Amino acid sequence: MSNKIYRIAIVGASSLVGKELSDVLSESALGASSFTLLDEEQMAGSVAAAGDEISFIQKIDSSSFEGKDLVFFAGDAEVAAKYWKSAVSASASIVDLTGALEGKPGVLVRAPWTASGEERGDGAETRPTPDIATPAVVAAHPAAVMLALIARRLGARFGVRSLVATLLLPASEYGRAAMDELHQQTVSLLSFQSLPREQYDQQVAFNLVRGFGEAAKLMPIEATERRIQAHYDALCGEGAAALVLQVVHAPIFHGYGGSLLVELKDAATAGEVAEAIAGKHVSVAAGGPDSPNNVDAVGQEDLMVSVQAAGSQGEEATRFKLWVAADNLRLAAAHAVACAVELLQLRPSGEVQ
Repeated sequence: MSNKIYRIAIVGASSLVGKELSDVLSESALGASSFTLLDEEQMAGSVAAAGDEISFIQKIDSSSFEGKDLVFFAGDAEVAAKYWKSAVSASASIVDLTGALEGKPGVLVRAPWTASGEERGDGAETRPTPDIATPAVVAAHPAAVMLALIARRLGARFGVRSLVATLLLPASEYGRAAMDELHQQTVSLLSFQSLPREQYDQQVAFNLVRGFGEAAKLMPIEATERRIQAHYDALCGEGAAALVLQVVHAPIFHGYGGSLLVELKDAATAGEVAEAIAGKHVSVAAGGPDSPNNVDAVGQEDLMVSVQAAGSQGEEATRFKLWVAADNLRLAAAHAVACAVELLQLRPSGEVQ
């Protein structure tokens, strides 16, 4: 693939995920590609980086995809829903990071990182693999990829009876407007002023919440939780450990934090559990003051995990507490690039003539 130059469009290039995607692409095997940055009219003309070059964001329209090999939808779900058929008509491969195309005819949810033999676990991925006729793929939710990687590696080595997880979501999961409102709420509280509530319809500064207000403009936490759960179930397959998941919005700007309690079928030491989890896309850190945190995770593509036996069960145990931290934006972008590489390998030709 390194000797091919692809023509790639990023729709939603001004979004948080779109900008992260541009950075990840520049460092990937697709870094030499020709990039076109697209967004809605109000963002047209903005300057952004694409690969190793500075480029202007162009206004998206139905003709924007002509001659493109690959299109990423990384901005608003409404934009992806509006324009994806134009990209299909232009014979472009499509990777959707917005979730808007999930459930569309022929569209697959993919997670290449969990599809290798290293992560077979107790089950097998139930999603079909893409082929040349696949119109688009939806990159699986990055939190589901994070949980499935851990569960499948532990399942392959020890078997997993159960997995209970509490996932802390940052404001950046919901975009720039949500981040701005968290910042404004923080400033307002410290200066004893009324809180802006346009996005959350809820106080989220200095607060952990399981739901937003009725007038919130953001996807409900329950809907996000259901999507992560569904993607995890599909990625781990039948026979794998069921996930009991709770999602909470935390008053932080970037990075996932996840508290996991896993029960294994076979007893193991903490060191053996750490060894089973560590590998591509996952690094294991010490506990205590060196435990992973969302600040240290920023800019890292790997998940950062610490492992501790639960309770006093001696040297070997079956129950373990895991703490996971990851850069939510970097994880989403890096995994989307993996989906793109998988699709591009199916194309008969991707070279610019």
